[in-house]
Amino acid sequence: MAVSVDTVYQRVLAILNKEQRGYLTPEEYNLFANQAQMDIFEQYFYDINQFDRIHGNSTEYSDMIDLLNKKIGIFEKTANLGNYDTDHYNLPSDMYRLGSVIYSNAEAERISQKEWLYINSSPIAQPTNTFPVYTRNEDGIQVRGAATITDNNAITCNYIKVPSKVIWNYTTVLGNAQYTATGSVNFELHNSEETELVIKILALAGLLVQDVGMYQVASAEETKDIQQQKA
Repeated sequence: MAVSVDTVYQRVLAILNKEQRGYLTPEEYNLFANQAQMDIFEQYFYDINQFDRIHGNSTEYSDMIDLLNKKIGIFEKTANLGNYDTDHYNLPSDMYRLGSVIYSNAEAERISQKEWLYINSSPIAQPTNTFPVYTRNEDGIQVRGAATITDNNAITCNYIKVPSKVIWNYTTVLGNAQYTATGSVNFELHNSEETELVIKILALAGLLVQDVGMYQVASAEETKDIQQQKA
């Protein structure tokens, strides 16, 4: 499912060389590749919000919400939150968005700190182990059932992880960079995003070499793709 980091680089270089637009070093490519991957990844969530307002297509292979969920599904993970740390559970270091929080096979409801003050003062509204709640701050989450949960390895969560950092690794042979699979990391995006990655990296390369034409061509191609997807 992954997109080859080398295939994208070779396509970018081929277009730049054909148009005599200059050369993109491996270091520059790695920088732009990661920027392009994050741009595409983050756009998924904005697109889901937009398409969710529109009635879905009944055709299985053209429903945009279904397609976007499949692309995001690549990044879905489940993790045990491990040991209780002073007053909270630490969240996974590679987390982008938190999904459900589970305690004792029950999904905890997220509430704000303000809501917890009201709930805590009402005997009727107290959480239970069957209906737990959790609050979140910059340190992590605190889960409450019949009491504050402090058991190690008691909490699991589902979440969307951040895409792994892209690396085009190489060795230098006669002054030229030669691709090596050892140490390289492919794009984690769905393989249908290969063309979009090339377009985005070319747009960034156009800014680097101060070629307005290349940037405009790449941007126009990206705009056309977006319009087709949202038509």
